[in-house]
Amino acid sequence: MNWILAFILILIVIYLVGIQLKKRKNKIARKTLLEIWGKPKNEKYFDFNLINQFYKNHESQKEIFQTISDHTWNDLDLDDIFKFLDRTTSKIGQQYLYYKLRTITNVSDLKRFGKLTETFKSNQSLRLQSQVELYKLSSNKAYYLEEIFRSQSVEKSNKIWLFCFLSIAAISSIILSFFNPTWFLLLIPIFFINLVFHYKNKSSIQYYLNGVGQLATGYRVAKNLSASKEIKSFYKDFIFLKNVRSILSKIKFIEWEKKLDSEYALLLWFLSEIIKITFNLEPILFYSFQNSLKNKEEDIKELFLFIGEIDSAISCASIQSDSANYCKPNFISGKEVFTEDIYHPLIENCITNNLNLESSSLLLTGSNMSGKTTFIRTFSINAILGQTLNFCFATKFDTPFFKIYSSIRISDNLMNSTSYYLEEVVRIKELIDASKIENCSLFILDELFKGTNTMERIAAGKSILSYLNKKNHIVMVSTHDLELTEFLKDENFDLYHFSETIENGQLIFDYKIKPGKPKSGNAIKILELYDYPLEIIQNSKGMDKITLANMGNRK
Repeated sequence: MNWILAFILILIVIYLVGIQLKKRKNKIARKTLLEIWGKPKNEKYFDFNLINQFYKNHESQKEIFQTISDHTWNDLDLDDIFKFLDRTTSKIGQQYLYYKLRTITNVSDLKRFGKLTETFKSNQSLRLQSQVELYKLSSNKAYYLEEIFRSQSVEKSNKIWLFCFLSIAAISSIILSFFNPTWFLLLIPIFFINLVFHYKNKSSIQYYLNGVGQLATGYRVAKNLSASKEIKSFYKDFIFLKNVRSILSKIKFIEWEKKLDSEYALLLWFLSEIIKITFNLEPILFYSFQNSLKNKEEDIKELFLFIGEIDSAISCASIQSDSANYCKPNFISGKEVFTEDIYHPLIENCITNNLNLESSSLLLTGSNMSGKTTFIRTFSINAILGQTLNFCFATKFDTPFFKIYSSIRISDNLMNSTSYYLEEVVRIKELIDASKIENCSLFILDELFKGTNTMERIAAGKSILSYLNKKNHIVMVSTHDLELTEFLKDENFDLYHFSETIENGQLIFDYKIKPGKPKSGNAIKILELYDYPLEIIQNSKGMDKITLANMGNRK
């Protein structure tokens, strides 16, 4: 009798210690969250294989205007942009933010998200309270919640009857051992048989276990978040909470094991594992609620989306609190672009620029390293942010609501034995096909057809750019080929350029966009600055004059 009381006392002590640890954990979390507000994460490693799982495995329940392609994502270095933008507290929020950055829906949905962001930005108490809740899902295990609503089931075992039989045999041997201790010996072979089944089945159901272990936590977090009147006003109903709650009782054992594993002691985890093996509890419990889980997939997804959107909105509020210059996009009709003080968020002390295009596209030329490609990336990044998160790094950003396509970063595909040129041909064909749709599109191109000779490059480039620049589409292209400025100036392309000066033997770039075409390049100047032989410099300048003369003759 005394050992029973001692055991109960130990459980009470563990429970009370657990409550104190939770209070201390929440206090530390609040302090940390206040300190890091408005600052990028300190993390050096982002596991995009886990972060992008929700995006890769789930279709949106909303109407999608466009998903950002892998090509465009890589062209614009959006992994790095995501790292800067990610101020989420939970892993669910991190997965949702990645998904949201790659998914353009519609203007009304975008404005709603913007208002939700403003709510957290203006209400510190609500934001901090919500972040403390979201912090409960900051473990890497929360990445796996999305696995349990992927619509792909674990195949149900045909040995359920055997698991139940062995479980009953184990219980019977323990009960009978009170009458005759010899019966306890039967438990030994049963235990080892169950041990084999336990770990054999564990590998097949592990797919679900981490996610299931986070479901109850996710439910509690969502329930506490939904208690806020401010948050509740943004959602129609919370029926998904009621539906998820109906299956929570079936995962208590798994949830308990996860708590032991993460918050208490190895000893208790070991005891729980012994109990599960002895009575074959894990496969029996798992397969018994698998059908229930399948029936609630949509509700679990709704829970995920709710938590993710709240966390992402808080993340955007944090970014805006950190950024002196940002604005909401203004979506206009027609082929027009008006931006002021636009800048790249990853470039420290970035020089801002303005750009106005009226019924025209952009042909951007200039010297090496002067900022051409960076500028078209800057515009494209802000266009995506404006259409996915409802803010831009600028003081004004008026553009159409368009689909975005790019051809910037091309490389040889050795696996498919294709050359640089062929890879670019395939990529640009995708842009040409996209231009046939009625929706306004933004086409971003850098240095067309670098993989072929000058004459054909210019001829093909002029024809393609003219073709893309139809309807309400907007083309932004950067190039070293000054010949294109002559061929496209009458094709509704506005000419802009970047330039530099030489001071004290050094190239000085101002990174300011200027109207018109550049008067000269800097390639030969750079050769001079790096002490190339005089003969090379003089020959290069001579050839350069011949080229300019030929251009004049063509004109």
